[in-house]
Amino acid sequence: MIKKSLLIVLVGVLLVSISSLGVFAQAGSKTIAVIVPPVENPFFGTMQVIAAAKAEELGYKTIKLVHDDDANKQMELFETVIAQGVSAIILDNAGADATVAAIQKAKDAGIGCFLVDREITKEGVAVSQIISNNYQGATILAEYFVELMAEEGKFVELTGKDTDTNAHVRSQGYHDVLDEISGMEMVAQQTANWSQTEGYSVMETLLQQHPDIKGVICGNDTMALGAQAALLTAGRADVICVGFDGSDEAIESIMKGELKATSLQPVAEMAIQAAVQADSWIKTGKTGKPEKQSIDMVLLTPENADQYEKYAPKPKE
Repeated sequence: MIKKSLLIVLVGVLLVSISSLGVFAQAGSKTIAVIVPPVENPFFGTMQVIAAAKAEELGYKTIKLVHDDDANKQMELFETVIAQGVSAIILDNAGADATVAAIQKAKDAGIGCFLVDREITKEGVAVSQIISNNYQGATILAEYFVELMAEEGKFVELTGKDTDTNAHVRSQGYHDVLDEISGMEMVAQQTANWSQTEGYSVMETLLQQHPDIKGVICGNDTMALGAQAALLTAGRADVICVGFDGSDEAIESIMKGELKATSLQPVAEMAIQAAVQADSWIKTGKTGKPEKQSIDMVLLTPENADQYEKYAPKPKE
């Protein structure tokens, strides 16, 4: 009788174990897609790597995709991952307006979207929109640019993609500071579409048109690095050039005395938060956070740039 009871207990334990393994396997099979703009830009590449690594640490499989800042391609990628039954999507989007339909399609399929870096123009569609305080980052950079320019002289501005809300927010932040300085004059404003190659070619042209410029303020580090390279090629190391993002490449340039400053976006924190909040939403249906979340930026100059890497403070030794 004892043996029979023991056998029943053992069978019960075995069945519970098998059931638990099945639940674990099901949970382990959940997938999070991480979709970003071109990863050739270290900002987006780092973001994708960190977000995917955190999601995998939390027990998810990941799919890493690139939309190349093409809203049509982004929609195709959304349709693909929706069909694959992903549990959530972490996204740095391809257009504030154009992305709304894709996110709505995911929401209708029961898939939560967690936006990083770039907002969309509609609330209540994405679960989270986690962004840098681009306006604050732009104003602190512009104030330092004014200081470097000694409040006088001609300058040019390189802006990002017109479809990107961040490009407009940063430019507005710059001008809310710069337009108040009577001794400074913007002689040209032109997009370089976040591209280092375009930053170089646009700067070459602008330098020919305005050889007497004293400074260049850029909407991101990639354009700034391109512009700085063009300035150095032209023998114009005297021109003050600043960027925006806080990439390792920009930090290296600052420490070499080339670029003069950048505003660091907390990419690591944003990417990690997106994965953590996706995990919470998948498990509980909520994140415990408001939809829109803004994180302040840090001004990097030759005095503190070496204290940061991979868009975050260096670990203390």
